[in-house]
Amino acid sequence: MKNLLGFLKTTAMGGLFVLLPILLLYLLISEALDLIVAVATPIADLFPKGTFEKVEFPVIVGLVLILGVSFLIGLGLRSEKGRGLGRWIERTVLGRLPAYNALKSLTTGFAGAGKDGAFKAAVMTSSDGERELAYVIEDHGEDHLTVLLPWAPAAFADSVKIVDRNRIKVLEANLGDVSRILGQWGVGARELLGKKSA
Repeated sequence: MKNLLGFLKTTAMGGLFVLLPILLLYLLISEALDLIVAVATPIADLFPKGTFEKVEFPVIVGLVLILGVSFLIGLGLRSEKGRGLGRWIERTVLGRLPAYNALKSLTTGFAGAGKDGAFKAAVMTSSDGERELAYVIEDHGEDHLTVLLPWAPAAFADSVKIVDRNRIKVLEANLGDVSRILGQWGVGARELLGKKSA
């Protein structure tokens, strides 16, 4: 009887460890698809009434609408007048939103390595010589920097500190590189630290 209970328990646990990730992946994909439709709905509302009433694949239509509008906006920003309008909107409207500048710096940091004004990937050396990955959030223009010290595997959760500039070494890496390493509990840090510093 004890062997039978042990068999049932281990078999059920083994199945659970396979089933649970599949269910979580399904939920994640389902949420992502719902988000695409939700983001595309205001765009679809700009079209004449009834245009998208009987759509069989709303996610595909939503993706096409989002990509189409993104392309048109990008096309407009290629002209000097479009860039001027974009800067004016950013300065007068978006720049006044509390989280906009932080989110803009964050997305810029994911796109490029060590660009000015962006979150920058770095290594902070503590007073006892230990090193840890950090994000430079703000340069004070003096001897100090504001840094975020992330912890694994959550790449953007932990404390924000103001530290001496000489304790920070900015890396030639983008935030995606550091986030990937943190998501893998440090695997790949040796390669990242081997890159030339910025």
